[in-house]
Amino acid sequence: MSIKDNIADEFDAFSANYTQDMIGCVPYYSKLMSHFIDAFPDGFKPSHILDLGCGNGNATATIIQQFPRANYALLDASKEMLHLCKQRFTNYSVRYINSYFQDFEFKKNHFDIVIAGFSLHHCNSHEKQVLFKKIYESLTLGGLFTCSDLMIHKSNPDHSDLKKNWQHFVHRTFPNGEKWKWLMEHYHEFDKPDNLNDQIAWLEAINFERVDVKVYENYWGHFRAIKN
Repeated sequence: MSIKDNIADEFDAFSANYTQDMIGCVPYYSKLMSHFIDAFPDGFKPSHILDLGCGNGNATATIIQQFPRANYALLDASKEMLHLCKQRFTNYSVRYINSYFQDFEFKKNHFDIVIAGFSLHHCNSHEKQVLFKKIYESLTLGGLFTCSDLMIHKSNPDHSDLKKNWQHFVHRTFPNGEKWKWLMEHYHEFDKPDNLNDQIAWLEAINFERVDVKVYENYWGHFRAIKN
């Protein structure tokens, strides 16, 4: 499998076996996705939920059973991923948006939850900070921004150890090495993860009042930030 020229084409090609590949390539993928339905505040009844970089809908699928009457907006640059979501969520109120994050116009004070499952690492540090501010402004009071992702900058001194452990994990499912080779080509070309502590600082700087964190092996993490 060869990498494509842009992230939209990359995930068009990646769409067919997306969930299986993510489970086999991303440590703690299922656990990190499950944190999207961690306990919500008492009486929390969201009306509008945005999934940023929805992929085939795995993050939305974890939350839609809990809030089946909410209105969902699923955004992704890949048309093929959105097509899979359309087949998956036929009985719910869902709007599908084929767009990059940078091109999406966030409606202010509109969303009660914004979720991002392994999508924000495609943004560099500056883009994340701009996006965090847009997310904050788009949330209602008491709204939640929740994200699961790899959270270590490539310049981090621990990055080489992270890659070694990651390679061992991938080889358990895909022992011939081809999947790891493709994954690292994709990672080099498209992925720009940032350290968790930096992201927490960016969130707090734009007045998210509380940031709850769960981390596995220091770098595979989930955070939930609240706008109060």
